[in-house]
Amino acid sequence: MGRNAELSVTKLKYNPDVHHHRSLRLRGFDYTQSGAYFVTICTHGRGCLFGEVIDAAMQLNPLGQVALECWMSLPQHFNQVSTDQVVVMPNHVHGIVWIVEDGRGTACRAPTTERFAHPVSGSIPTIIRSFKSAVAKRINQLRNTPGAPVWQSNYYERVVRDEKELDAIRLYIVDNPANWSEDEENPQNGTGYS
Repeated sequence: MGRNAELSVTKLKYNPDVHHHRSLRLRGFDYTQSGAYFVTICTHGRGCLFGEVIDAAMQLNPLGQVALECWMSLPQHFNQVSTDQVVVMPNHVHGIVWIVEDGRGTACRAPTTERFAHPVSGSIPTIIRSFKSAVAKRINQLRNTPGAPVWQSNYYERVVRDEKELDAIRLYIVDNPANWSEDEENPQNGTGYS
């Protein structure tokens, strides 16, 4: 191995001060708790994969249909999950996920909180990771692009605190296609963030 090859290998070694995964989760919060969670998941590079907004209504293409079907099937894969309002937009998904009680009077709880690379069964991060994986696999099968990225590496979530906030979030989701022209996720606005 030549000197330049040795240098490039050295540069790729893990440095925890540089190569850290910044979590968007609330530190110490138990994401297996019963309640509603508002989730936004963006496509890789904010690419418009799922269809287009026409006359203030979202028109899903086959890839968008895959995303919607996978979202709606979450309760079939996680018995403590219920889905609420959802919209699949051209380059992101907004949805509300409920973690519900398991019928015994207590929430389905994992013994620990989520840590990077240590998934916790029934947690919001595990549920969203499963959703993203299922959608990516099916989309890559349809496109014949095995392993191609479909999603950004992270997602955004908000713990819904009360009924008033829940109603406002539901309205925001329903109105999202009508507001697409002003949406920061719309690539035509040039205001999307990476």
